[in-house]
Amino acid sequence: MRTAIAALALVVAVVATGCGGGGTTAPEGAAGKPGSAPADRVEPLAGTARPKLPVTVPSADGRRVTVSSVERIVPLSGSLSEIVYTLGLGDRVVARDVTATFEQAKRLPVVTRGHAVSAESVLSLKPTLVIADTNTGPAEAIDQIRDAGIALITVETAKSLADVRPRIEAVAAALGVPAAGDGLVRRTESRIEAVRKTIPAPGKDGEKPRVAFLYLRGTASVYLIGGADSGASSLLEAAGAVDAGKESGLSKDFTAITSEALAKAAPDAILVMSKGLASVDGVDGLIKIPGVAQTPAGMDRRVVSVDDGVLLNYGPRTDLVLKSLVDQLYGGSRGGDGGKGTGA
Repeated sequence: MRTAIAALALVVAVVATGCGGGGTTAPEGAAGKPGSAPADRVEPLAGTARPKLPVTVPSADGRRVTVSSVERIVPLSGSLSEIVYTLGLGDRVVARDVTATFEQAKRLPVVTRGHAVSAESVLSLKPTLVIADTNTGPAEAIDQIRDAGIALITVETAKSLADVRPRIEAVAAALGVPAAGDGLVRRTESRIEAVRKTIPAPGKDGEKPRVAFLYLRGTASVYLIGGADSGASSLLEAAGAVDAGKESGLSKDFTAITSEALAKAAPDAILVMSKGLASVDGVDGLIKIPGVAQTPAGMDRRVVSVDDGVLLNYGPRTDLVLKSLVDQLYGGSRGGDGGKGTGA
């Protein structure tokens, strides 16, 4: 489950709405302000990043990898694709993972089957650099790509806001554009901080909204509640909320939803991915899952929905994710729009 969720990194994974190549550059928003690019697009930095190669960089798997060319790049997760495009090198990306859901990548060939990488598909595109998350698999496919002499680096999988900076820096270093990486880190962190400044202070009682992250795939009868290792805790806490699953003692990434687990979590709001919500027929269907209607969130129909492709990416669009979460938590949204959310 951890693999699927991190690849979500969106959850991303389950998602797979497809995406595509090179695309038009969105106007860059002012530093320190939430980005202005639409939810399904990334916003490249202004200017043109010029890679300085070769470079030898550390890989998260303990290897040191020399990168001599970034003319043909294959990022093996939606989150990593997002970083490459935002650094301004999207025109060099020749393939996408099924979890790359932003619009600029939609015409690229997919090199994954389900959530498994196809080494044959990757190698057929003659990449000069492949970038993977530490949980990208299967291991045999990664080894096959590396054994073919392709420069392949792995980056630690994102689990929290603290991972935003090191992931951007690692990708930028491998691409030979560390200065662009520094600029993107500054832009991203300043925008996240700007959103955090809009969060209302706790009331006189000091209580914060309790939010349960539910992972739903109604077509597969998968109904899970997130715990301490789901990847959502950091985002919820940044939004001034409490991760109700974690707070109730759920230490794993995900646990099957039960009435008892929901009663103990007692969420004031429920966070879901947009496609997950659609898979259970919206808020009306969500309320029918045993135990949901009896929670404060269920009784109030307080549902927060964010696009699958960005929710847990912890990348350059994290400010938009956080803003959507904050707007829905504190702006009175009750999921009446069918769970589309305000846009991340």
